[in-house]
Amino acid sequence: MIRPPAVAGRFYPSDAQELAHQIGQYVSGATKKVRALGCVVPHAGYMYSGGVAGAVYSSLETPTRCILLGPRHYPQGQPMAILTEGSFATPLGEARIDEALAGELARACPLLREDAVAHEREHSLEVQLPFLQQIAGDFRFVPVVLATDRYGAMEELGRAVAQVVKAQSEPVLVIASSDMNHYESDAITRVKDGRAIERILALDPRGLYDTVRQEGITMCGYAATVAMLVAVRELGAREATLVRYATSGDVTGERDEVVGYAGVVIR
Repeated sequence: MIRPPAVAGRFYPSDAQELAHQIGQYVSGATKKVRALGCVVPHAGYMYSGGVAGAVYSSLETPTRCILLGPRHYPQGQPMAILTEGSFATPLGEARIDEALAGELARACPLLREDAVAHEREHSLEVQLPFLQQIAGDFRFVPVVLATDRYGAMEELGRAVAQVVKAQSEPVLVIASSDMNHYESDAITRVKDGRAIERILALDPRGLYDTVRQEGITMCGYAATVAMLVAVRELGAREATLVRYATSGDVTGERDEVVGYAGVVIR
């Protein structure tokens, strides 16, 4: 199975040379790299969130194995969907699924369902792949997209992720793909995002879940982030750092209706 790119030419350049050049600009500048257990990275069009994503990726020691958790933006497909074989194509080539790790995760979390339909049009994982291809080269990954709103399901997935990562002989980075608050004013978005980011930095998955739902924060990848936080806590995480925060208004100058982007590294 080769999953073709769904948003090349829209969210990021479809020309390989142009894409590589653009990513090179986003990931330049970091001097100190850390070995992370997990991270939060945005997934909007590169012109909006590429600077935040690049700040995260350029601060990491090169990961060669990743578990990618993101939201399912479209109604089609299973609420907790994994793919355990094949590859995702991007203009930079094919990114291979880590079939062994994906199989282990699917067995550890029976809530996950093998489902290509949920992944077919979804961009939340796809936009991460060119960054990883450029900084890590021949990496492998496990793709999971979520549309559940049940805390228990997120927690079960997070514990399963921790279980399989602990069993590996080499590091595995757990990436939560998420944008933050959507389509409110810049001022409101920064306040709402600040409340969610506070819970992420506190390594508090239940607090993030409750805050997002009680405060009406339209953080599309909160389920992925909750699951990631559960996993990294079980893996011994001690510290979370906000690498960069921005809104789309920082790019467009339009402050009436923005989307927030946070980049967080956890170790």
